[in-house]
Amino acid sequence: MDEKDTTEQEGAPDAGRREALGCLAAWSGAALVWTMAGGVPRARAAGEMGADDGGLSFVQISDTHLGFHRDANPDVQGSLRRAIADINALTRPPAFVVHTGDVSHLSKPEEFDLGRQMFKEIRVDRVHTIPGEHDALDDGVSGYLKFFDHDGKGRAWYSFEQAGVHFVALNNVLNFSTGRLAALGDEQLAWLKRDLAGLSRSTPIVVLAHIPLWTIYEPWGWGTADADQVMALLRPFGSVTVLNGHIHQVMQKVEGHVAFHTARSLAYPLPTPGQAGFGEPAPVKVPAGELGKLLGTRQITVLRGQSELAMVDTPLDH
Repeated sequence: MDEKDTTEQEGAPDAGRREALGCLAAWSGAALVWTMAGGVPRARAAGEMGADDGGLSFVQISDTHLGFHRDANPDVQGSLRRAIADINALTRPPAFVVHTGDVSHLSKPEEFDLGRQMFKEIRVDRVHTIPGEHDALDDGVSGYLKFFDHDGKGRAWYSFEQAGVHFVALNNVLNFSTGRLAALGDEQLAWLKRDLAGLSRSTPIVVLAHIPLWTIYEPWGWGTADADQVMALLRPFGSVTVLNGHIHQVMQKVEGHVAFHTARSLAYPLPTPGQAGFGEPAPVKVPAGELGKLLGTRQITVLRGQSELAMVDTPLDH
């Protein structure tokens, strides 16, 4: 089995403030445009889509943390509006947007409502969301589901089909803490097994999960405890792409036909896994004028049967 694991975080300082989970925020996945052509997922930086591109295109955003007002980024709404402007300026409008978790910062109704209202500014038919751990701080995902119950079944996982691609949206943030790995749990795993059972092995699969589905750094909870069971269900398929937020930096890993991607933040960077001086991941404040250099869009090409990924990251300020 071919496997590659890479990490990129440009310019992040070696020191930053330690803050509790309630002070954590991030904005991972800046205007990332995905296309599906011939069963092969491809990702491009916003602005690179042309009217003559074929296949299904969609945009990934993540970790908006609406309600966050600290020094690392006192204007997260402005960051989101900048991403929305990038999406709306695309020559070829995407079919939809996916938001890979942490819509809110503190799971407050007004934060969820603000997110729902701002998402309406994106010129797409649908914004598909999943919860992050900040969307499940007090009463699990009950507050989140009042605003983002996509299939009306009162649960935070679901699937949908578009242009021959099967999308699976998962919830792997319940009982999250920085000292342990959260999990999907038996009920969701059983649902996933049923959901995939009737699909052809040639069907392209795109999985949305807030926390990465491989263990990046267990002391910070950067992984999913029952990810091996998820992978056992996904490995038989010929093309699987897993999109994550949560860790606020570019990382990728390829195992056979399964490609994992996380994305940069649109709010601020987080430290690299296990970085000295950080007992837990906290927002990294950077000098004025530097933040835009650490945030941005990314272009990824995923080719069936190859372990090498072509990746280009473009900062917002360039």
